[in-house]
Amino acid sequence: MTLKDKTTVTFYNGLTTIGGPMIEVAYNKSHVLFDLGEVYRPELKLPDESYQTLIKNQLIGDVLNFYDPKITGKPIDTERWEHSAAYISHLHLDHSKALNLLAPEISLYAGPITAHLLPALNENGDFLLPAAGHEKNYTRPIIAAEYKKPIKVGDITLEIYPSDHDAYGATGLLVKTPDKQIAYTGDIRLHGYHPDWVRAFMQAAKASDMLIIEGTGVSWPEEKHDESSEEFTGPKNEVELTEKIVRLQNANPDRQITFNTYPTNVERLLRIVSDSPRKVVLHAKRAHLIKDSLNEDYPYYYLPEDKKYSDLNPELEVSYDELLADNHKYLWQAVSDYDKLQVGGLYIHSNAEPLGDFDPAYKPFVEQFAKNKIEFIALRCSGHADEKELKEIIGGIQPAILVPVHTLHPELEENPFGERILPKRGQTVTL
Repeated sequence: MTLKDKTTVTFYNGLTTIGGPMIEVAYNKSHVLFDLGEVYRPELKLPDESYQTLIKNQLIGDVLNFYDPKITGKPIDTERWEHSAAYISHLHLDHSKALNLLAPEISLYAGPITAHLLPALNENGDFLLPAAGHEKNYTRPIIAAEYKKPIKVGDITLEIYPSDHDAYGATGLLVKTPDKQIAYTGDIRLHGYHPDWVRAFMQAAKASDMLIIEGTGVSWPEEKHDESSEEFTGPKNEVELTEKIVRLQNANPDRQITFNTYPTNVERLLRIVSDSPRKVVLHAKRAHLIKDSLNEDYPYYYLPEDKKYSDLNPELEVSYDELLADNHKYLWQAVSDYDKLQVGGLYIHSNAEPLGDFDPAYKPFVEQFAKNKIEFIALRCSGHADEKELKEIIGGIQPAILVPVHTLHPELEENPFGERILPKRGQTVTL
């Protein structure tokens, strides 16, 4: 370390898109990278997801000295960088999908839930991008970090904090160099199950030299008062969402009711299971994910073409035919064969795939229910802080510099406590 050493922050991706932030903090011969996701742009209809295609379309960052040379063809400069590490904040693909591109010798950290769940999610090789020289279902080693315990990466120290998002096990990050502190929220909200965790992170991050904050909640200013807005309508918090699902069951005692949720939103699913007046039955693939990652057993069913899972309890299996014929006993997870559901039934789409109007698959997906005379209800609860919550988080931390990322309109986030920077892709900021 010399007196001329400075902390630098380089912004490689995810600045004016929903998702995909890739950011490097460096000091002297040490540097860390966070996150390792891919921007979701289904409308591009890309021919493949090769490294070259992803770089060309700016779906991942053109990051130096972190990616596996077997993928990039570019060696890592180990003389320039003696200490390297990476971190992912949570399970969502726009923050994790490219983690297998990381060079195998670089340590990758995540919160304990994220580290445990990701290999289970990638069991069939259809969740993450493939790693060079491995089977497609390989997931590179991820170190399960202890919350709030310092991780030394040369001159840099990382501290991982539990947070709240609609991905189970989401975390925030503090990066400390000899002279600066940078806080990174990952994806964050105050209307989830654990606002107390978010406020504890805010307290730890207070007066940071730089706050890098997601801004999804300000991405659609024209929709703030739109009754059909996907981001700003629906239940205001997770408890309200679960209560709504319970009320729908109580109001429809003699009606087939099915649902689906996003696979990484494990906590919402478990709350639905625990609070539901009907017996909840999961698709076997989802039940297996929960068994594999949490070692918990829940009722499940197989579709006729499904493979069998040896870890599922045979006594908890419910036949598919019984579910199709039922109109009062079960609330079950429908994942296909929607034309086989009962006419006049009710389907609840709770942030499941396809995710919304931006996905070309969403409109035909919704229309098929109307065609089959099944009521379609979208019950959303955003995983992201809204405009008011973003102001509270910024006000709680009071950073010297604010950098909004992960938003279509970073210019709409303001910093009453200091400077705001809107970096360009690839720009380096010296603190």
